[in-house]
Amino acid sequence: MSRHDMLKDLNPQQREAVLHSEGPLLVLAGAGSGKTRVITHRFAYLSTVKKVPPTSILTMTFTNKAADEMKERIEGLLGRSIKGLWIGTFHSLCCRILRREIERFGFKRDFCIYDEHDTYDLIRSILKAFNMHEALYKGISSRLSTLKASLIGPEDLLKNEDSYDFDEKFARVYVRYQEELRRNNALDFDDLIMYTVRLFEEYPKVLRKYQDEFPYIMIDEFQDTNISQYRLSKLLASRDKNICVVGDDDQSIYRFRGANVKNILAFKNDFSKAKVIRLEQNYRSTKHILDAAGGVISCNSMRMPKRLWTDRTDGEKVLYCITNTERDEAGYIARTIKELYLKGRYSYKDFAVLYRVNQQARVIEDAMRDSGIPYKVIGSLSFYQRKEIKDIISYLKVIVNPDDSVNLRRIINSPPRGIGAATLGRIENEARKKDKGLFEMMKIIISSNGYSASLKEKIRDFVELIEDLNSQKDGELSRLLELIYERTGYLEWVGEERAENLTELLHSVEGKDIKGFIDTASLYTPIDESQDGDAVSLMTLHCAKGLEFPVVFIAGAEDGLVPYFHAIKRQEELEEERRLLYVGITRAKDRLFITRAKRRKFYTSVKELKPSRFLDEIPTGCYQCYEKRHGRGSIAIETKVHLEPVASTPFVAGVRVRHPKWGIGVVRESYGDDDDMKVMVNFPSVGVKRLSLRFAHLERI
Repeated sequence: MSRHDMLKDLNPQQREAVLHSEGPLLVLAGAGSGKTRVITHRFAYLSTVKKVPPTSILTMTFTNKAADEMKERIEGLLGRSIKGLWIGTFHSLCCRILRREIERFGFKRDFCIYDEHDTYDLIRSILKAFNMHEALYKGISSRLSTLKASLIGPEDLLKNEDSYDFDEKFARVYVRYQEELRRNNALDFDDLIMYTVRLFEEYPKVLRKYQDEFPYIMIDEFQDTNISQYRLSKLLASRDKNICVVGDDDQSIYRFRGANVKNILAFKNDFSKAKVIRLEQNYRSTKHILDAAGGVISCNSMRMPKRLWTDRTDGEKVLYCITNTERDEAGYIARTIKELYLKGRYSYKDFAVLYRVNQQARVIEDAMRDSGIPYKVIGSLSFYQRKEIKDIISYLKVIVNPDDSVNLRRIINSPPRGIGAATLGRIENEARKKDKGLFEMMKIIISSNGYSASLKEKIRDFVELIEDLNSQKDGELSRLLELIYERTGYLEWVGEERAENLTELLHSVEGKDIKGFIDTASLYTPIDESQDGDAVSLMTLHCAKGLEFPVVFIAGAEDGLVPYFHAIKRQEELEEERRLLYVGITRAKDRLFITRAKRRKFYTSVKELKPSRFLDEIPTGCYQCYEKRHGRGSIAIETKVHLEPVASTPFVAGVRVRHPKWGIGVVRESYGDDDDMKVMVNFPSVGVKRLSLRFAHLERI
C-alpha cells in the first residue's frame, strides 16, 4: 500500500495523527470517531514508510477481541500475514515478557496463570487455614487486586502500616497468598503487570533490552489504564518517548477495577512535548443521539473538552418511556423490538438492551422469552468458565505444572477417585509441615514407609496418571485431550450435554500448543465470547463499551440505578456514572430508547424511584417523552412506535404462502387486529414484505 492510499480515507485529524511518528502523541478520540482506524493506519505507516519492523511496535489494548481485530486489520493493510506481532492486552504481552524473564524472581518459566476462580479457591483455602470466615474471599480478592494495581506488594504494606489502612489479619493473608502463589509456580492477573514493572525497575539492562526491541509504543483505550499499567508504559517509553496513546476521558468507566482517569489527564505533564489531537467527527450516531450524549457529558467538570459532530442526519428523536413497574418496562422493550423487527429493517442482532446491574436482566429475559424473541446475555458465563471446561483446563495446568496445588485440588476427585476431603486434608497438613506442594507430597507419601497402605493406594493411580500425561505434553494438544478423556472417564461422568462442550473444546485446539492454549484460556474474558447469531444482546452498561448497535435500549434510568446509589454522595463517582450513561448512549447508531419504572423491586422490597437526574441534562429538542399508563394499552404522549396485539391467524410463522405477483414465500411473523391482520413474508425474489391480509390475496400452501 502506497503512502497516498494509506491516507486517502482519513479525515484531516486522523491523517495528522498517523503522520506524527516521532515523539509523544495523545489522541483524544471521541466515541465512534474511528480510533481503531488511526491505530491500524499509524502502525502500517510506521512499517511501510518509516521502515519500522512490525514486530518492533508494541501495541497494547484491553480485550483479546480488540487485539485480534487490530491484527486482522493491520495485516490487511500490509497485505500479508505477520508472525510474532506484539499486539495484545497488557496482560497477554506482559505474560510473553515474563515467560522469558520470570526466573529472576524465583519462578519457573512454565508458571501458570490463575484466573478469578483460581484466586478465589486459593484465598478460601488460606482463610480456612487461618480460621477466618471463608465468606470474606471476594472482598479480600478485590482488595488484593486494588493493591497490586497500585504496585503495593505485601512487603510495602508491612513497611508502611500507617499509609494503607493497615489490617494485620489482611496483611497475613496477603503474605500467605503470595507465598502460596510462589509455591504453586503461579501468578494471578495483577502479578503479570506488577512483576513486569518490577523487572524493568530492578533490572535496568532488561529494560534497555526491551526499549531496543520496542522503539515505538501504541496504547488503545488509554483512559482505562491503572497505576501499574501507566507505570509500565512510562518505563518503556522513558528513553525514546515515541509513545502514542489513544483514548477518551469521557469513556473512563472502570474505576472499580483500578482504572484512573487522571492518567489521560496527566499525560501532557508526564510527556511535556506531547502533541494533542482531537478526533471529534463521529461516524456512528445520528445528530439527535449525539446531542443527547453531549448534553449529558458536558456536565462533567473533570474532562478534556471536545464536541462530537456528524455528517449524518438528525434521525429519529430519542424516545424516553415511563412505565409503572419493571415488568411493564420489560414488556414495552420486548414489544418495541418485535415491532421494529417485523417492519423488516432490522434483524434481532441489531438490538441491544443495556442496564446498570445484572439484577435487571431477569425480568427482561422473561419478557424476551414470552415474546418469542431470541436473546443472549453478554458478559455472563463464558465457554471457558463452564465447569467441565475449567476441569479439563485444570488437568492441562497440572500436567504442565504439577506444582499447581489449586488446580490439583479441583481435579483430584473429578471424576471421583475415593480421595475425599479427609484424605486430602491429611495430605495438605503433611505438605504444610514439610513446606512441600501437594503433588510433591503425594510422591513422598507413595515412596515412604511412614504412611498407611490405604492412603498410598488411594493416591498412587492419580500420581501415575499425571506423570504419564506429563510425559506426553509436548505432542499434539488434541491427542493429549483425548487421552485425558479416555484415561479419566470424564466424558461418561459429566453426561451427554456437557460432553458436547468437551467435544467442541477438542475441535478448537487443533494446531495449538498446550502452553499457548492455557495462557489464552486463562486470560480469556466473557466479553471476548463470539457474538455470532441473530439474537438481541442483553448486557450491562460496562460490558457495552467498545460495541455498537443500530438500536439501543437503556433500561432503568432512575436515581439509584443510573446513577447507582453508591455513587450519589461523591462527585468523582457521580461523574463516572455520568460517563457510564454517555457510553451507553453512544452505542446507538440509528435509534435510542431510554426507559424507567416508577416502582422497582429490589431484592424483597418494592421501592418508589425518581427519574435519573441525568435525564434533565439531555437537550429537550432531541428527545420525546411519553408514559405507558397502568392498565391501558395506549400511550399518554405521542409515540412513533405503534404496538399491535397479535391475533389468531392461519398465516403463522413458518407457513409457506403464494402471492400473485411475488410467488412463493415463507411467513416470518403475523400480528395486528382481526380486521387488519398483517404478516411479514420473506420472498426469495424480492426479500421481506409487510402485507395486509385484507389486500394481499395470499394463499397458504
